[in-house]
Amino acid sequence: MIRNPITGANRAGRPEPGPIRDRKAAEITEQIRGTGSEGTGEDVSEPAEADAAAADEVEPTGHFRTYLGAAPGVGKTYAMLSEGQRRRKRGADVVAGFVETYGRPLTEALLNGLEIIPRKVVDYRGTRVEEMDLDAVLRRRPEVALIDELAHTNVPGSGRNHKRWQDVLDILHAGIQVITTVNIQHLESIADEVEQMTGTPVRERVPDWVVRKATQIELIDSSPEQLRRRMLHGNIYPMYKVPQALTHFFRTDNLIALRELALRFVADESDEQLLGRLRPQEPQVLWETTERIMVAVTPAPGTDALLRRAARIALRYNAELEVVHVILDDTGPSQDRQSIDGLRELAADLGAHWHDLPPGDPARAILGFAREHEITQIVIGSIHRSWWHISAGGPIVRRIIEEAGASGIDVLLVARRELPPAEAPDPGAADDP
Repeated sequence: MIRNPITGANRAGRPEPGPIRDRKAAEITEQIRGTGSEGTGEDVSEPAEADAAAADEVEPTGHFRTYLGAAPGVGKTYAMLSEGQRRRKRGADVVAGFVETYGRPLTEALLNGLEIIPRKVVDYRGTRVEEMDLDAVLRRRPEVALIDELAHTNVPGSGRNHKRWQDVLDILHAGIQVITTVNIQHLESIADEVEQMTGTPVRERVPDWVVRKATQIELIDSSPEQLRRRMLHGNIYPMYKVPQALTHFFRTDNLIALRELALRFVADESDEQLLGRLRPQEPQVLWETTERIMVAVTPAPGTDALLRRAARIALRYNAELEVVHVILDDTGPSQDRQSIDGLRELAADLGAHWHDLPPGDPARAILGFAREHEITQIVIGSIHRSWWHISAGGPIVRRIIEEAGASGIDVLLVARRELPPAEAPDPGAADDP
């Protein structure tokens, strides 16, 4: 679902009363559920019995709902508070667990009537910092908790968890519904790509699987031109930050790219949701893609970027990602072991499956795994390190490409990437306390 909740306008700029729904998806849903008024022979003005039956077909709102944005200022918090008010007016017990309005009048007005959980005040390096009080939310035990900025890093000493997404998981495990917000650049698989595009480090990150855990993901959309106008009017950052923002992170080309990443992410999620809906209806039809993606990793610098790139490729195909690591030497440097441990943790955050292959010929091990698991695409990196070039059987990359091609397996050789040396302000600054 894509909309801009602040202006109430669709992509063409015309006001409309509610969220935009994809017509094709709506038609498919009607065909599946049989509730459409066309081609069913039913009268849409049937008495109350028919209305009640139709109401039973409408699914309840999700236990975990996430508003996703392409950049700060699109209206995620406004949409979250609007949904909270809607549920409160229908009788739900809703509290504001943690909401950042940044002094925006329209957003602050939506807090009226909502119970606000007092924040925990922490003294950090001589500065007074306010964080969400997780224990207070759990003690209050509301039906719905509104929690802003899913990727936020908690101040040390403010609670039991390092990240806010961990707080959210604790709240969900307690049986409390959560509505939250996050920007596309904070997803772990996308963050390094945003750094490449914008030249700006993304310090706040959230594992992809946490966002995908949401029962509902709604994209809050805004055109680059509209965002830049809001920035110019002081509706996103304080006025003294506006000139630098407009010439750096909020450049039009950056905003277009971020919007595309967000749209693709939501589209992939929608495809998976549609397949989940259709499979029980026609089990004889092959709905799943046949693509199977594998990435080979080493302790070499830059492999984390390779792993994220492979995760994005797998995402595009709605495919599982298999990560293979060939154990070369148990007596290797401790730095290599630390690198592998970090990659294993990153793979888990990306929702990938990790496989340690026994010592031996790396090319043979990689190709053997690919054939055994019917892999269709192998992703490897052109990392300048002896691991890829020296083995008993010769240059590994060349052997993988040649033998994989003979087996009908595609090989993607990913170029090594490094971030520009200059650091710019954090793009998540507008979303951080």
